[in-house]
Amino acid sequence: ALQEAQRAAKAEGGGSKSKPKKGGGADSGAASGKGAASNNKKASGADDKRSTAEGSAYGGGSESAGSSASENKKDDKTVSLFSHLPQPKHPTDQHLSSISSTIDNNLHPAVPTLGHLYQTHSLLGGNARCRAMLQTFALLLQSYTPPPDTRDFRVDVDHSLLKPAFQYWTTQCRPHSVSMGNAFSFLKLAVANLERDLEWNEARDILLESLEAYVTERIEYAGKAISRHAGSKIQDKGDVILVFGRSEVINRLLLDAALTDGKTFRVIVVDSRPLLEGRDTLEILSRAGISCTYVLLNALSYLMMREVTKVFLGASALMSNGSVLSRVGTACVALLANSNHIPVLVGCETYKICNRVQLESITGNELGDAEEVAFTDCARVGPSNRWGEEQKNDGSVLSDWKSKPNLKLLNLMYDLTPSSAVTGIVTEVGILPPSSVAVLLREMNPDSAFKGTD
Repeated sequence: ALQEAQRAAKAEGGGSKSKPKKGGGADSGAASGKGAASNNKKASGADDKRSTAEGSAYGGGSESAGSSASENKKDDKTVSLFSHLPQPKHPTDQHLSSISSTIDNNLHPAVPTLGHLYQTHSLLGGNARCRAMLQTFALLLQSYTPPPDTRDFRVDVDHSLLKPAFQYWTTQCRPHSVSMGNAFSFLKLAVANLERDLEWNEARDILLESLEAYVTERIEYAGKAISRHAGSKIQDKGDVILVFGRSEVINRLLLDAALTDGKTFRVIVVDSRPLLEGRDTLEILSRAGISCTYVLLNALSYLMMREVTKVFLGASALMSNGSVLSRVGTACVALLANSNHIPVLVGCETYKICNRVQLESITGNELGDAEEVAFTDCARVGPSNRWGEEQKNDGSVLSDWKSKPNLKLLNLMYDLTPSSAVTGIVTEVGILPPSSVAVLLREMNPDSAFKGTD
């Protein structure tokens, strides 16, 4: 009984002590709540004052930033879908000064000179650009002597001679073509395969012979073989052949078929702005006595349905999946011919085969100068960007296109023709289906190509 009474007394005393604690906890909670509320009010007031001060201090800046952003957006004439592509380089009057500056940077004068031809489109075509590049490399090798203290002349040639020139052409002038890239890889491999103990004069002779063999075998002999294979598909009389733009290998096979084989046929030359390369094809074929018809791309559907029997097209590159990368407008010609059940033969050398897989013309392409599209006078001769700015704006309809806020001009250089629209690809090894491009890529890789020149 005594223990129970003690337990009851302890329980009563503990309960009485805990009650003030509960009350004190409530009071302290209320006090802390009031303090927190007052602190929140102070903080919110400070934030309001700070935001007001910031608004008063930066209000004009935000308006100016917004206006400048809107002005930049207004001045930006780049089509957003192709904004990832490098913008075209515009030739300027400071070209001579750039040549002198590149000379100071240990670049041979022939490098910026060729770059200017690339930049102004005075040199067009995959074969012509690649041939000029290799000839320039041969000139550089002839005038180059490695430093006397060099440990390996192969590294010095690669890093001091080849790479600076190629990077200058690619970054300062115009993106390189697939043919140029493959030829440059071949040259680098040729340098790497040289013996380290060779004398420079002997090594230089080997490299010059390799360059000459590459041009002769992969470009010149390949063009003759393509002419022989494709010429067998032209009838002796009555064929109407359609070509687009200008292609060195297509012009050669047509000339060989008419002048060497004595075949009689008519050629329809389809052309498009702004480069109008088909005029060169028209001039070459007309001088050879070949009957020609010259039309623009918008008249293609009428001609294709009525009289065309075969279509011959050139190529800038062959993708590993059989697609053909060529001058913009080629895909329109191939697709229309395919829909009308007209055979489409693409002439292309094997050194233009690329290991990439491309399904559309957006991911990989090249942008041309939009001013070429703005100039609507088709009476000019040659590439449209050879004339000056004062001639471009002589009353053209689109001379003030940059001042139009909702107008953007796009000048794509290439398009991609799907393999399904191509009947056959004519190479130096024969006429093959587009599905065999991957096999050619494996057989004609740079290693085997270099070993074949030994």
